[in-house]
Amino acid sequence: MPLSFFRVLANYIVFFSTLSTSVIVYRISPWHPLAHIPGPTANKITKLWGAWISSGPNEVSIIHVDAVKAVLGTGGFQKGQYYDPRSDPNLATRSLLTLRGEAHANRRRIWNRGMSSESVNEYESILVKRVTQLVARLEGLSGSVDISEWFSYFTFDVMGDMAFGGGFEMLRDGGDKEGLWTIIEKGAKSIAVVSHIPWLAPTLNKIPMAARGIQKLRKFGTTSATNRIKAGSQVKDLWYHLTDEAGMEKEKPTFAEVVADGALSIIAGSDTTSTALSCLMWFLLSNPDLYRRVQAEVDFVYPGESSSLDATKHSELRFLTACLNETLRLHPPVPTNGTRQVPHGGGKLVAGCFIPEHTQIYIPAYTLHRRAEYFSPSPEIFDPDRWLRQPSPGEVLNQAAFIPFSYGAANCVGKGLAWREMLMVTSTILKKFDLRFADGFRSETWLDKLQDFFVTSIGGPLLVAISRR
Repeated sequence: MPLSFFRVLANYIVFFSTLSTSVIVYRISPWHPLAHIPGPTANKITKLWGAWISSGPNEVSIIHVDAVKAVLGTGGFQKGQYYDPRSDPNLATRSLLTLRGEAHANRRRIWNRGMSSESVNEYESILVKRVTQLVARLEGLSGSVDISEWFSYFTFDVMGDMAFGGGFEMLRDGGDKEGLWTIIEKGAKSIAVVSHIPWLAPTLNKIPMAARGIQKLRKFGTTSATNRIKAGSQVKDLWYHLTDEAGMEKEKPTFAEVVADGALSIIAGSDTTSTALSCLMWFLLSNPDLYRRVQAEVDFVYPGESSSLDATKHSELRFLTACLNETLRLHPPVPTNGTRQVPHGGGKLVAGCFIPEHTQIYIPAYTLHRRAEYFSPSPEIFDPDRWLRQPSPGEVLNQAAFIPFSYGAANCVGKGLAWREMLMVTSTILKKFDLRFADGFRSETWLDKLQDFFVTSIGGPLLVAISRR
């Protein structure tokens, strides 16, 4: 006799109620391997409590400076489950972001050559071209301008040039005609959610509707890579190094690997830099006295008709650099970072606390950067001078706790390029223009709209008024 709908429903309710009760009782019991670690009881049951420093049932969030080297440094832990949904299990290749161990070291060696100081110097022509184009586009605008949007156009075009020899042209078009930016933004949000439920990723990848955006992005990468091969190397861009055209490797990277890493460079190198530029601009416009100090420094370093595109003078922009450091301290573009996993073999002692094997560990830069033990006084206040003055008694500036680009062998490989972009863009804009918040723009709420989807997502326009100096 077939079971009735209500009997089946009742069986499901009993089953899941029993299962849930068993899991909850175990997680809050003294026998759970993380029971000795302090934290709200709700954290032991679910991941829904808290936003920045909460831990889940098998996760620990550590905001102690000693954990930085222990977890992220040499001899630390491999990437955790958080990264698994960021690669397609149906594909044989992965990008640098999700590789671990020897595979990561081999691929990172190629990236290190592509992002060395010498290589970044060779990319100067790409940056100069795009900064010049950005300034020209800003000159032609009037009224309220969403400066964060134009920063995004700039960084996407730069990374498109670097990875595939071009392809986006958002600065030229004043927008994303291909819809790729939208796909990347939506994909980042979806993956950020699935990263907390990694076992769900393989199922989602098989759903055509869910995978449509990724397929379009993958097709764009393949087409761009094919066109780049046909065009040949005009300059030694990032593609030149990712494909090992210099023949430095015993075994050349495959086409699929280069496409994956090229796409990664665009995703990782565009939103992060544009977010940092937007946050810096918000802080400067919110503090007119600091804005004037930065502008005066730019005028001093690049007097008269001298070009602010001269990167050899970036080391002289000490106050601008301090403002960028303070921006990255308060709002690192990757606020939480992904997890690292305690290896098999009995657990490890981290920052004085024993962590069982297989535990997922977060070291959230956003929270670490705001601890008074490492940055005081006033760790929540934008104070760029803290990076310039000699600390007096009671002042703390612990740079070992400053990790906006992460730390160790898996840190941000593009740090040097990002700094070059941020200094060149900011100094050029401040030399050419005067900026202020647009009339009627509620600037005080802008920071509240920033969201953490692994990379910071800007939740609303940053409206400014621009006038030629």
